Amino acid sequence: MPSASARILVVEDEEPLRDAIGQALSHAGFVVETAADGTDFVARITLFRPDAAVLDISLPGENGLHLAQRLRTMGNTPVLFVTARDGVDDRLAAFGAGADDYIIKPFILAELVARVTAVLRRTGTLVSPTVQVGDLVLDEVAATATRGGHMIDLTATERRLLTYLVHNRGRTMSKTQILTQVWGYDDYDPNLVEAYVSALRRKLEVHGPRLIETVRGIGYRLQG
Repeated sequence: MPSASARILVVEDEEPLRDAIGQALSHAGFVVETAADGTDFVARITLFRPDAAVLDISLPGENGLHLAQRLRTMGNTPVLFVTARDGVDDRLAAFGAGADDYIIKPFILAELVARVTAVLRRTGTLVSPTVQVGDLVLDEVAATATRGGHMIDLTATERRLLTYLVHNRGRTMSKTQILTQVWGYDDYDPNLVEAYVSALRRKLEVHGPRLIETVRGIGYRLQG
């Protein structure tokens, strides 16, 4: 899990998305501060001292590009833009403003967390690429998982699901939470979660006892 000293500032004017991003990053172990716009931006940066910033481009008042430029004048804090703008000119403008990464809406929250983590590792804020739970070792940079030294062959979705459960180990996560964080929506058939948890269990239990518990009537918990 990321170091508790890794601080992420999120500036997004859409409240549901802002809350979802903040929750996903918090669940991954980051310290998060959120804002709806760039009001008091310099004071916020000075007090919070973020290790990275997630900025929407289209914000009321001062847009994300201007905020990124202001942030760059204060240090080398990496910036990841989230935006609905996907044109070449938009991307060039973002990287011209100092973007370290750029993700198009709508996106999967687990992917955003992975990208923030990757940016922080590139800048040296996070030094360990692996998370270990018992004999399970997850390497998010190499996108691999091993148990008892045995490589586990996972699909991309199974890997996102395992990563989410690992970062929330010891906590019971509902099917709705899992759908939202791993698939990016919460109005789909919850049987999808059951099917993927079952497949993931089969692969993990080839090399050891059960790790993912069913909490009846609530959801699932990875033992930590």
